[in-house]
This record gives sequence, structure tokens and C-alpha cells, in this order.
Amino acid sequence: MRVPGLSALFGLLAGAALLGSATAQDFDRFGGISVDVRPLQAYARGPQAEALRADLTEAMRRTFADRLAKGAPTLVVRVSGLSLAAYGGAQGGDRSSLGGSGTTDYLDGEALLVGRGGEILARHPQLSALPASSGGAWYDPASERRRVAALAEHYAQWLRRMLPAQ
Repeated sequence: MRVPGLSALFGLLAGAALLGSATAQDFDRFGGISVDVRPLQAYARGPQAEALRADLTEAMRRTFADRLAKGAPTLVVRVSGLSLAAYGGAQGGDRSSLGGSGTTDYLDGEALLVGRGGEILARHPQLSALPASSGGAWYDPASERRRVAALAEHYAQWLRRMLPAQ
């Protein structure tokens, strides 16, 4: 039964909301964009973490290009979790699994607005989820790499929606 896992996810999301998301006004302009994947590297995910860093950096720069301004604080995305489902080929499923067969990929992190002195001015936690099939056929060797790229793009686009410009 998946209820305990689902309850834990809702608890995590509620807890993240209690941390205090910044207002959109706090995240209006950025002097630069950076992605920190060091928490992932602690779990021996070196090449995958570096691929995610490159994909997410590019997606963030493209997504927020119109909000870059000299002298503004830096937008840092600190990635704390990357979870790719073991098998991405069984998407349908029964209703007892609450939306599929548990084949969902997740990217967890937070956007930090960092001042010139390194102080955190604002933070916005975010969890992105996509079907594991987002990378195409599960048996294709390039599927996992495409799934990481799809998660990075989804994270950046969703963050843009959550932090609209004033």
C-alpha cells in the first residue's frame, strides 16, 4: 500500500511550505545564476550530478534571461535530491497506486537569493516531478540522460511560474 509513502511526501511538502517561501518580489532580478549539486555528489552521483548541473544551469539561464541585472543578488539553485525511477516503461496502472505504477522522477531543491556577502536573502523550496517516461523508451540507453534533462527544464520552467517578476 502506498499511503505511508504518500503521507510522507505530503508531510515533506507541508514542512517545506512552513520554512517560509519568499515573496515573488524578493526574486525579481538576479545578478547571476548558479546551480549547486554538492549535496548530490555526497551520494556518489558524480557524472549524473554534473550532467544535471549543466542542464539546470542552461535551463535557468535561458528561462530567467530577461531578469538578469548587474549588481542584483545571485540566484542559486541548491539541488538536494534527484530520484529516477528504476523502470520507466509501465505508465498506466490501477487506481490503487494513486496515479500510476510509481514510475515518477523527482528533482528536489531550493532557490536561494544570495547577497554579495554570501548571506541568504530569501529562499523558495521546490519539488518537481515528471513521469519516468519523459526520457522516451526505457530500454534506450540515452533515456536516463534525457530524463535528467527533462527534469532540469521542468524545474526551471516551474520555478519561473512560482517566482513571477513584479
